[in-house]
Amino acid sequence: MTQALTRHDRVLGSLIGGAVGDALGYQVEFDRWDHIEAEFGPAGVTEMRSNLISDDTQMTLFTVEGLLLAQPDGSPEDHVAQVRLAYLRWRETQREPMPPTGSQGLAAQPWLYSRRAPGNACISGLRDGARPGVNPNSKGCGTVMRSAPFGLHFDPGKAFAIAEQCSQLTHGHPTAGASAGAFAMIVAHLMNGETPQRAVSATMLHLRGGLDRSETADALQAAYKLAGNVPPGPNTCAPLGEGWIAEEALAIAVYCLLGTDDVRKGLTASVSHSGDSDSTGAILGNLYGAAYGHAALPKEWASQVEGRDVITALADLLAA
Repeated sequence: MTQALTRHDRVLGSLIGGAVGDALGYQVEFDRWDHIEAEFGPAGVTEMRSNLISDDTQMTLFTVEGLLLAQPDGSPEDHVAQVRLAYLRWRETQREPMPPTGSQGLAAQPWLYSRRAPGNACISGLRDGARPGVNPNSKGCGTVMRSAPFGLHFDPGKAFAIAEQCSQLTHGHPTAGASAGAFAMIVAHLMNGETPQRAVSATMLHLRGGLDRSETADALQAAYKLAGNVPPGPNTCAPLGEGWIAEEALAIAVYCLLGTDDVRKGLTASVSHSGDSDSTGAILGNLYGAAYGHAALPKEWASQVEGRDVITALADLLAA
């Protein structure tokens, strides 16, 4: 078991950690490794030159808001319905320049009205009503990067199930749902004080129970194997893919989680590669925070990340 931490420590750490990884990676999203190396040096992205978060953290915060607005003892359907409405509110922040008059909650926050490279499937799925079955062939990582709050809020089994259902609001491919569910389940196990190894192993066992989850299970197996052989570093995650699709983004983050408990080193490795660096960084930051708490995050990064006050307020509510 990991060191004794309060629920609040883990929730705050996960939400702030996700924002930190997101901001680190957003600096180089879409850049190839050779360009990153030329810009930041062979050690990779070791500096937060910009504190801006992307759509990954935006949607994660709206996931939190949806869960908070559901009835505490409500059914899974109630939670999915509230998260759906929250995502539709997020979509409006990507369409309007500023909060409309009378906006409440996150929709009243002007800084969230910045369009930060939102995923095509997220936008199109919400445009089409955010109903299960949209984008049936899409398994982009947009389902995973927003799903940590399910693990912060529910037990592992329920976290998997509701995250999987909510992924279908924008991405209809089964692997997208399985990867979002697996991520939420790992977070939930970490919230219970399980070690990263046990959290990932339990989730892999759960995935093996369904044939439509095999791609996610195989990706996590590859991450587990790589972590045991290659310490995380700049571009060492390349064998796992670039993170654009759900199971690859999750695998890259899990590889770094299992490969090192040095949060700074792991976050640097998770974003220093060709591909969807902000998503892989955000996912790993969520995992590290749930595992080791807020105090484990590099202070100079955690203190300056965009939206910190709002994220902290949401963490207080979710932890309560």
